[in-house]
Amino acid sequence: MKPIETDRLILRNFRREDAAGLLAYLESPVASCFLSLTLRDMDAALAEADRRGADDAQIAVCLKDSDQLIGDLFAHPEDDTVSVGWNFNPAFSGRGYAFEAAHALFTDLFEVQGIRRLYAYVADHNLPSQKLCEQLGMRREGLFLDYISFRNDDAGQPIYENTMQYALLRREWDALCTRNSKG
Repeated sequence: MKPIETDRLILRNFRREDAAGLLAYLESPVASCFLSLTLRDMDAALAEADRRGADDAQIAVCLKDSDQLIGDLFAHPEDDTVSVGWNFNPAFSGRGYAFEAAHALFTDLFEVQGIRRLYAYVADHNLPSQKLCEQLGMRREGLFLDYISFRNDDAGQPIYENTMQYALLRREWDALCTRNSKG
């Protein structure tokens, strides 16, 4: 992918040097949807960094001044629609990095790549991601009850989560950008 720069961040392909940063937040993922990505050790993190580096849909989010990995985005295309998501190191939360990175990605997807529609799945208990979707102008399209399981209870039975779907059309993005430019 062509790197995307913001005031404080660089969005780029993953590199092998990102392994320590990946391990920092995937050793113990906060969101249950990322439990399957749990990394055991640095060897696993190196392999994951290499795997992601070969996939333009996996986007490293790094601090511009140090190139330190602080999180990641994904953008999986499905014709003129893209499934988007994010996962950030909790040590960097509360500073607006997720919004800055996702906004830059949305701008690229809509305004450069001409994508028609974006959507994201968010667990109903993941309030920070819901808030981020709304800050980005996404609207909630639906709630899927007992939609998916990422873990089992002590008896080995699946624990199902409710999942919200948020979406944003290019025309909605254009209208939002027009409103914001008028002040």
